[in-house]
Amino acid sequence: MSVRKLSLNYRLRIASVAVFATLVLGSLNAFSQSDSPLADDHPNEYVVQVGDTLWDIAARFLKDPWYWPEIWYINPEIVNPHLIYPGDVLGLVYVEGRQMVTPIRASSYRLSPEARITPLTEAITSVSYESIAAFLATGAVLSRDDVDQLPYLVATRGDHLVAAAGNTVYVRRNTDDTPGQRFNIVHVGDELVDPDNNRVVGFQGIMVGSGTLRRGGDPATLAITESSMEAKQGDVLIPAAVELPLNFYPKAPSGNVDGRIISVVGGVSQIGQYMVVVLNRGSGHGLAVGDVLTVFQDGPEVVDHVEGGTVTLPDEAAGTLMVFKTFDNISYGLIMEATTAIHKFDHVRNPI
Repeated sequence: MSVRKLSLNYRLRIASVAVFATLVLGSLNAFSQSDSPLADDHPNEYVVQVGDTLWDIAARFLKDPWYWPEIWYINPEIVNPHLIYPGDVLGLVYVEGRQMVTPIRASSYRLSPEARITPLTEAITSVSYESIAAFLATGAVLSRDDVDQLPYLVATRGDHLVAAAGNTVYVRRNTDDTPGQRFNIVHVGDELVDPDNNRVVGFQGIMVGSGTLRRGGDPATLAITESSMEAKQGDVLIPAAVELPLNFYPKAPSGNVDGRIISVVGGVSQIGQYMVVVLNRGSGHGLAVGDVLTVFQDGPEVVDHVEGGTVTLPDEAAGTLMVFKTFDNISYGLIMEATTAIHKFDHVRNPI
């Protein structure tokens, strides 16, 4: 919670997070005035709505939302201007001859002279929680180190080969955890193979259920409280309290990136907006959280009926994704825009 006493001439905000700073601090290549990033149909003013995200708002003003840090103007007269709320009015202003976006009018409750208590969750975030909720609920990618080091199910209490909600299981590699801690139970699925070198870069994790640690030790005891499928020996445990930021520094990668989508959370064949994908590039390749990439579909090979033979057509952009979690050799990306259906093995490269 955050207590904020506001008036027309004086405003004070005490907050534990600076939500909008994540967009402002991004470092992008500057654009020239003749190459304005403003969308052709951009509004002059926009009233922030409940449910908006910063990416959505940026898309109203810009051709490419990840250019937002280039045009966001910080009004030095406003304390902590990085937080914006539903009801705030954003508008285009000229700063040193250049059009920029800044809050031009605060919402009515922020201008009220009396003290109010409001939750920090009212502030607008970069992306919605729902965008990655499916990722949190349905599975994860497991590295080889995860498989070798995470706690795993070794046996089920009683005469059961498999377990479900209501059963008790025994777990190894779990001696340091406190009773009461919750875990997700994840089945180690198919290998994820990098199509560029045929090397295994991880394993598909399949959500089985969740449970609560009843007793520590080696083996420890876990009570399964929820299950969507049967838990088996060898299934691994991941702490249920997975913390992922909802605010990012949208930016171009620091170096050249040329990778592929190797998996999609949910196992569908066609990928659309707000779906989570797995890339065969990670922090070891220079990728970082907040990096924006363009998805390209391979150009098809067609027959040249004039000169004969075949010719491969150019790759075409199919959408935009933003990296939100990285490992050494793989990373997760959230599809922010999809202009056409995106598929497994499509390329991802620096934004255009």
